[in-house]
Amino acid sequence: MQTVNIHAAKTHLSRLVDAAAAGEEILIARAGRPVARLVPLEEAPARPRRRLGRLAGQLSIPADFDAPLPEEVLSGFEAG
Repeated sequence: MQTVNIHAAKTHLSRLVDAAAAGEEILIARAGRPVARLVPLEEAPARPRRRLGRLAGQLSIPADFDAPLPEEVLSGFEAG
């Protein structure tokens, strides 16, 4: 593991990022004291592709879906 002071890290950031991407860990120190670690990014596992319409025909929306709510339900929201 390579240790670099913060001033050198600012100067050579691009090179350090390339080294980290290649698998190296870089420790960044301030006044000789470690404060951060630059590590390679782990690849996220591939997510399966979502299929549109997968639930087609399995769900139904009632005809009164967007009808006004009953007064007793509305009063529960407005209480306070």
